[in-house]
Amino acid sequence: MTGIARVYGGSLYDLAAEEQLTGSILEQMTQVRELFRENPEYLRLLSEPSIPMAERLGLIDSAFKEQAQPYLVNFIKLLCEKSYLGDFGGCCDEFTRRYNADNGIAQVQVTSAVALTKEQEEALTAKLEKVSGKKVSLSVKVDPSVVAGLRVEMDGKQLDGTVAGRMSDLSKKISEVIV
Repeated sequence: MTGIARVYGGSLYDLAAEEQLTGSILEQMTQVRELFRENPEYLRLLSEPSIPMAERLGLIDSAFKEQAQPYLVNFIKLLCEKSYLGDFGGCCDEFTRRYNADNGIAQVQVTSAVALTKEQEEALTAKLEKVSGKKVSLSVKVDPSVVAGLRVEMDGKQLDGTVAGRMSDLSKKISEVIV
């Protein structure tokens, strides 16, 4: 995350907190981020210097003014004016980080060789909430290369219970003994 994203995303969070709009702005930022991901050509259009700034700002108004909080629309316009739209994702990350910290939420990334059932996700979430004492926002990624087991990343810590992780640890120990 760039310093720009940290400063701008943090400033938007401070304003949203002051106005008691953090939850709604976070939800809308997430939707805008997804829109930008699905339509990278739209983001390029908004960043194109050959298009007059007034037209680009008008495109933002026509796309978001009726659906999003005015603070968020103005934030997107400010990023456009400063040529920082490429940092929007980082701004979202900083906003989310601050929101989670203020609301006792832990972002947890789980990697599994196969998709987890709804029941497994719920059981894992309940266990992690009990262990951490925080509300858990769980996202699950499927990666067959882990072979079996789970890798859990939470609060900057990684718990690797995968077969691939265990094999890697074993391989390191063997090479230490051989050397």
